[in-house]
Amino acid sequence: MTDIEIARSFKIKPIVQIARKLGIPKEQLELYGNYKAKVATKPDTRKGAKLVLVTAINPTAAGEGKTTVSIGLADGLNLIGAKTCLALREPSLGPVFGIKGGATGGGYSQIVPMEDINLHFTGDFHAISAANNLLCAMIDNSIFQGNALNIDPDRIVFNRTLDVNDRALRGVTVNHGVKDATEHEEKFNITAACEVMAILTLADSLDDLKRRLGKILVAYAFDGSPVFASDLHAENAMAILLKDALKPNLVQTLGKTPAFVHCGPFANIAHGCNSVQATKLAMTFADYTVTEAGFGADLGAEKFLDVKCRVSGLRPNAVVVVATVRALKLHGGADKNELTASNVKALKKGLCNLVRHVANIKDVYRLPVVVAINKFVGDTAQEIKVVKCAVEQMGVEAVVCDVWGKGGKGAKALARKVVELCDSDNGAFRFAYEDNDSVQDKVYAVASKIYGAKDVAYSAKALDSIEALKKVCNVDSLPVVIAKTQYSFSDDPKLLGAPTDFVLNVRDVEYRGGAGFLVVLAGNMLLMPGLSKTPNAVNMTIDSDGSIGGLY
Repeated sequence: MTDIEIARSFKIKPIVQIARKLGIPKEQLELYGNYKAKVATKPDTRKGAKLVLVTAINPTAAGEGKTTVSIGLADGLNLIGAKTCLALREPSLGPVFGIKGGATGGGYSQIVPMEDINLHFTGDFHAISAANNLLCAMIDNSIFQGNALNIDPDRIVFNRTLDVNDRALRGVTVNHGVKDATEHEEKFNITAACEVMAILTLADSLDDLKRRLGKILVAYAFDGSPVFASDLHAENAMAILLKDALKPNLVQTLGKTPAFVHCGPFANIAHGCNSVQATKLAMTFADYTVTEAGFGADLGAEKFLDVKCRVSGLRPNAVVVVATVRALKLHGGADKNELTASNVKALKKGLCNLVRHVANIKDVYRLPVVVAINKFVGDTAQEIKVVKCAVEQMGVEAVVCDVWGKGGKGAKALARKVVELCDSDNGAFRFAYEDNDSVQDKVYAVASKIYGAKDVAYSAKALDSIEALKKVCNVDSLPVVIAKTQYSFSDDPKLLGAPTDFVLNVRDVEYRGGAGFLVVLAGNMLLMPGLSKTPNAVNMTIDSDGSIGGLY
C-alpha cells in the first residue's frame, strides 16, 4: 500500500483522548476539529525527563527517512513501556508543492491527520507570514507618511515572506509607478527562513515574543543608525497575529503516540528545529521526548545543539544518527539508478560521511550516540554488516530498524538502545564554540570541527557587514546559524562523502536581533528556494470527494 492508503486504513483517536494519555485536561485544549488541537498549558519540564535527538547523514536523492525513524522510535519506546511523546517541526508548503513532498513520515510510521498537517494545519505559517508582511507594510508606510525615522529605502534589511518556492521573488521592485511612493528594491524569503519564524520557535512566552519582535532590525536611517521594529511600534500588532500560533499543536502517530508539531524553520537556511515551547511541553508530560533536527547532523543537529540548547537550556540525553545503505552508496559514488544492487565497494567509500557525523556527536559534543540503519528491502546482510563494523570500531552501536514496514515494532531494538544510552548519559555535553568567541572564531569552529574545512574565506561584503553590525549589537556575543547546502559538509553540493582540505566561502552575514543570532550565508545558499523542472505540485490530485493524492 502507499503511505496515504496506509494512513487511511487506520482509525485515529479523537485528540481529546490522546491528550488524556498525557494528562492534559480538555480545558487546556483549543480544538481544531476532532483530531488536532492547540495546547494552552505552560511548560514545566518534569525532573528526570529524557530528550532524544534524531539526526542523519547528509541527505541524498535516495532518502534517509529521518522523520519516519523519529516517529517509529517514539512508537517503539511506548511499546517497551517508556512513556514517550514526539516533538516535530511543521511542514512547509514550499517543499510540499516543490521537490520533497510532505513531511509527516511514511509507511506505518506517520503522524496524522497527514493531509491537514502537510497543508494549512492550524494556520501557524499563515500567521507568521501575515505578521512578517505587516511589519514590511509598516516600514513602507512610515516612509510614505513623511519618513519620521529617516529610513533609507536602499537600506531596508527586513524582507517580505511567502510560504511557496518562488524564485521570481528573490528580487523585486516595490512601489514602481505608484504616485508619491518611494520605489525601492525588495526581496522575499520563504516563511521557514524568515526571522518571525525563528522568533516564534525560540520565544518562551507572549511577553518574550513581543520583546523579540521589537528587536527585529528592519533598516538603517540615512545617518547609518539602526531602525528596529519597536521604533515603528509594530511589536504589539505582530504579537496579536501570532498569539495563537505561539501555542504548540497536538496530533498523534498511527501508533497513537502523542506528537507536538510546532514551527518549522529549515535547517539549511535557518536553525532547523521545532519550537522550544513544544519540546519543553513534551518533556512536561512524558518521560521520553523524541525530537529531530532538519537535514544532516552538520546542519540541523549542530544548530539544535549550538543554538537551541544554548538559548533554552535543553540538553539531549542521547542522539540517533539515521543512515541508509542506499544513501551511503550514493555518497560513495554509486549510480542512483542502481542502488538496489549490492555494491560493497561504493558503500565502504561512502561510509566516511556517516563516520564523520557520528564522530562529531561523540567527540565534539560528547553525547551518547547510536546509529539507526533505516532498512530497505534491497539491503543485503553483507552491506548491513559493513555499516555495523565501521561504527563499532568507533565504540558505537548500529541498530537495524524497519519502521516504514512495521511501525513501532520495527524500532523496539533501537528503543531499548536509546533507553540504555539515556541512562548512561554522564552530562559531559559541550558546545562546538564558546559564548565569548568572536564571530569569526565561531564560524571557524563549526567549519573546522563539524564540516572538516581547512579555512574560512570571507567576501568583502561579509566583512563589511560584520563591521557594520558592530555598531548595532555585540556581534561576538551571538551564536551563528550557517546557511549552506544540505547535500555536503562543504558549501559545494557536489562534494559528497566527507571532504577535507576545502575552504568554506562566506558571502554575507545578517543580523537576526529578535531571534538572537547571526545568519552566515555560505556558498550560493538562497533564502528563497525555487521549484524544480517538474515540481511535486504537478503530480498532486484532488477527487470530487476532496481526497488528495501526491502529497508524498
